[in-house]
Amino acid sequence: MLINRTLRTITVLTAAFTVALTGAVAGGASAALADDTQPKTDRQLLFYNHAYSVVDKETADAVENSEYLKKFANFEVRTTTGGGMTWKGRYLKGRETYLELFSVGDLPGQDAEFGSAGMGVSTERAGDLATVTERLKAQKITPVPYRQTRDFGDGVKVPWFDTIRTFSDQYEAFDPWAMEYLPEYFADPRSKTEPESFPGDVGRERYLPDDYRDRLMRDITAIRMGVPARDLATMVPLLRAGGFTVQSLANGGVVATGGGTRIQLDSVPREQAGLKQVDFVLNKSLAYMTEERIGRSTLSVGPGARAVWTFDAPQ
Repeated sequence: MLINRTLRTITVLTAAFTVALTGAVAGGASAALADDTQPKTDRQLLFYNHAYSVVDKETADAVENSEYLKKFANFEVRTTTGGGMTWKGRYLKGRETYLELFSVGDLPGQDAEFGSAGMGVSTERAGDLATVTERLKAQKITPVPYRQTRDFGDGVKVPWFDTIRTFSDQYEAFDPWAMEYLPEYFADPRSKTEPESFPGDVGRERYLPDDYRDRLMRDITAIRMGVPARDLATMVPLLRAGGFTVQSLANGGVVATGGGTRIQLDSVPREQAGLKQVDFVLNKSLAYMTEERIGRSTLSVGPGARAVWTFDAPQ
């Protein structure tokens, strides 16, 4: 789900965070990434929800027309309207997590460029986004809130989810946000979502359909992306506030663990930004490996109950 363009109208961050972010960028994000201590939380609040990336047209077309992906995953090409814009995405959906791919030129402005990407981490319980917000404030960061709506095609906007970001209109190629699905969306029968499993359930499994059961792909267990240093500095506070354990890498990037999905963000120049690799857990174990070339990417499925999808470096 693409929401970054709707945030262009948000222009205010506190002076304290502006100074902190500027210092982190000037130091290659080292200030934001220096503290690798365990988060002070007894419960994970944010979990990997989904990521999107703009890939080259050859790969996007191959994904869209792949017969193999229709068997591998709950795969869908869908046009969505929300937040005042419309987009076509190519989706691989699991039990709790999913991936969204765009082609170069699909989106407006800088988001149309190869390597543009974003990631949403979401709550499982209603009210946890407010707790994350307070944790960010304790880091002297004033989160930027936004409510996303969805139009199912009849012109009636339905509240979809709330988001917070640690920046305003400053990302270079990577747009990170935290989100919480809204009760109004689950209550709308057009959302085709599941009943709550417990009071306050706003979780990913409730949001996504159960069609994954009839495919190989169950969920995303790891994702690796190239991210410019300035954008990386805005993601790290979200991860820490959400309960992830964040470790710095020698290349200036980070690895975040927690909640079942390993997130690796490499610090790279803008021209090297974008999706690099996605790891999956499968619904069943396979005796051998199958390799499927999809545009300028390779999906290796098996052996065992895992698959790895790698994307070629930009030429």
